[in-house]
This record gives sequence, structure tokens and C-alpha cells, in this order.
Amino acid sequence: MKTTHNMNLNNGPFNRIKDGTKTIELRLNDEKRQLLKENDFIEFTNRVTLEKIIVKIEELYKYSNFKELYKHFDKIAIGYDKDDIANPKDMEKHYSKEEQDKYGVIGIKVRVIEDRK
Repeated sequence: MKTTHNMNLNNGPFNRIKDGTKTIELRLNDEKRQLLKENDFIEFTNRVTLEKIIVKIEELYKYSNFKELYKHFDKIAIGYDKDDIANPKDMEKHYSKEEQDKYGVIGIKVRVIEDRK
């Protein structure tokens, strides 16, 4: 059975997923994320506007840390603009080095299937 998981997103990443430029959502592979399976759904809620979108999980990529994950993906796909410098340390604002060491990290390849205003 397909499950729908709920996650919150900041405005920038939410809009990049919504418009299709960000196709890989980056998260800590904690207990909550370990429940994710390919073909499940995620309902993302924009923390600013409370808008919701539903995405389908197409693939899951597990790595020991964000530095490893960043090596495998185009910076646009993981949410940067073309002029940005993609730095895995940016993720330490969200997840400490200790958390990364404990759980590892996950790249979630998503595709928008529904936009809920």
C-alpha cells in the first residue's frame, strides 16, 4: 500500500520543487525518513504560505553525509540556482554533523503530481 508522508518545506525549496527545477529533496535519514519507500507520496507544506503539493517518490539515494550526496547530483536538481555555489556545509544549518554521522542522509527524487492551493 502506498503511504503519504507529510513534510514541511521553506518557501524557496517548495517553489523549486513545485516548478520542477528541484527534483531531489535532501533530508537526514532519521527514523521518519527510513519509512519512505519508492512510489510512496509526500505532501509538502510551504512553511510560509501553507500551500501544499503532493509528490511521488521516484527513487531514494542513501549516503553517509551530504558531502557524498552532493558529488552525485547537479546543483540545480538539489535546489541551487545556476549561479550559486553548492556547498554541503549549507545543510549543517538544518542537520548537525553529529546527526549526519548517526543517521546518514537521503536524497529523495520526487515528481509533482498534485498542486493544492
